[in-house]
Amino acid sequence: MKYRHAFHAGNFADVHKHVTLLALLGALARKDKGFLFVDTHAGRGCYDLASADARKGEEFRGGVERLLGVGGSDARALPEELQDYAHLVRALRNQPHARHACPGSPWLALQRLRAQDRAVLIETQQSEHVALREAMRDAVRNSAVTANHLVLECADGYARLKHWLPNVERRALVLIDPPYEDTRGDFSAAANATAEILKRLPTAVIAIWYPIKDGRDTDQWLASLPSRLPQDAAHPPQFLQSEVWIHPRDTRVGLNGSGIVIVNPPWQIAERMQHWLPALHALLDPAPARGGWRVR
Repeated sequence: MKYRHAFHAGNFADVHKHVTLLALLGALARKDKGFLFVDTHAGRGCYDLASADARKGEEFRGGVERLLGVGGSDARALPEELQDYAHLVRALRNQPHARHACPGSPWLALQRLRAQDRAVLIETQQSEHVALREAMRDAVRNSAVTANHLVLECADGYARLKHWLPNVERRALVLIDPPYEDTRGDFSAAANATAEILKRLPTAVIAIWYPIKDGRDTDQWLASLPSRLPQDAAHPPQFLQSEVWIHPRDTRVGLNGSGIVIVNPPWQIAERMQHWLPALHALLDPAPARGGWRVR
């Protein structure tokens, strides 16, 4: 797999994904009982936006930098989910030698997990896994998660789900964020992984990020997803879809938008998303707006 997330780190899709992840972690933390967080495609955990890779496309200028550029009363008026993400990015950049840093999902998760929670971060690429280990070594020092509750693996994230689920806590959040180099293949693999998770832990919360390159393809995949999952009468899966796009959904420009489907969404996530997602879209797609957003 040649995909390297550093080219796209901090772009509008990253912001959408990471704000959603933080909201999910916060919702699960409303209960005292611990939970397991599994990231099947963890990447390197933290990215340098001053690197040559990030500078090639400078996609971060239309994403995280646009959010961080909101100041004063406008920043205070942003929904709390957007403020929370911006606060964590600034906190990372206040650390030594991190002026241009952009956190990935592993780093953000460690800031919100508690002492009773656990994390399993899986990355298949050896070079990215080495970078992940280095980033998490620093991140764990400033988190509530102990080293005993953090596992990093260089492996196939899908294959390792059978090892980690069901977990002793019986509560879990699984983030599935493949590279989508082979879009149809990754759609199918993500659906198969979701079915495996629900077979092992029907109540698991699953967040699947997906790109919107052609809205018709994503809509077709989403429509077929429920039929591919195990039907547990005691725990029928619920679905929540969140999308934001900055180009028309069927424009052949590459990445038109960002989508996340959440299986078994926590309580009130949909209501909160109806509040912060339009604010995020307005920020990422300023007038004259070319895109849109939806929660359903």
